[in-house]
Amino acid sequence: MFYAALGKTIESRQIQMTVQGQTISSHYGIKDAAVHNLGHLLTAGIENNLFNSAASNLETDQRTLLDNLSVCSYKKYDDLKNHPLFMPFLEQRSTLKYYGLANIGSRPSKRGGSSELKFEDLRAIPFVGAWSQLKQNVPGFYGLGTALKEQEEKGNLQACIDLYNSSLFFKALLSNSMQSMSKTNFAITQYMAKDAKFGEFWKIIYNEFQLSKEMVLKVSGQQQLLQDNARSRMSISLRERVVLPLLTIQQYALIEIQKAQASGADSHLAVYERMVMRSLFGNINASRNSV
Repeated sequence: MFYAALGKTIESRQIQMTVQGQTISSHYGIKDAAVHNLGHLLTAGIENNLFNSAASNLETDQRTLLDNLSVCSYKKYDDLKNHPLFMPFLEQRSTLKYYGLANIGSRPSKRGGSSELKFEDLRAIPFVGAWSQLKQNVPGFYGLGTALKEQEEKGNLQACIDLYNSSLFFKALLSNSMQSMSKTNFAITQYMAKDAKFGEFWKIIYNEFQLSKEMVLKVSGQQQLLQDNARSRMSISLRERVVLPLLTIQQYALIEIQKAQASGADSHLAVYERMVMRSLFGNINASRNSV
């Protein structure tokens, strides 16, 4: 859908795509699956050129609206990224550093040799994967709710609704965000709301999630996330139930690691770290990707 929505002026002759190692076998390892997935790509390109010209090409006012949404959303995300607790939160409350220890991926988990963790040194898979393991999925939605709310307050909600109904690109954009939000589960980390150091930071993320969900449903006219895509909704729901026990174990291990490091009693630290890494492997295999 997203490829078909790009229009004739964007990658209309050829595309390049990256497929994560975890998904190659499931998407292309069996002939029937390969035919199915490659068929979707090919027909999307044909559909793009033959049938979707009106739905793929944006009017000037629609481009302006998208630009305004983009600027507001990016600023909201950039403010979070520049929050003084952003990197400490990932380093101390997520599985970020364990991607490197578990040797997941074809590249090191960060660039450079500095012992200090810096945002610019992070690679995409460990960064996005850390949010995914937390079931917060920040890169998939953060800033969207604020941007749509700003347009609503400016009296442009109907323009956003019209854009959603007329633009395949915008519809695909919101659909992708709905998928990310469908994979969130803030109940797993709700205990962090009372954390002396990170409580308020957790609430910032949670509040933006709530706003994003509210505004996306309002703009799309749906009553629940992915209401128009029952197959995807059911698939996500099934996989989330499968990984929930592993995520619970992972959070328990992370909490115990924090306690051990704070008290200096690290005799069982290696055991808990192995639990985190084992749960990483299980979650990634169950989700069929590392992000």
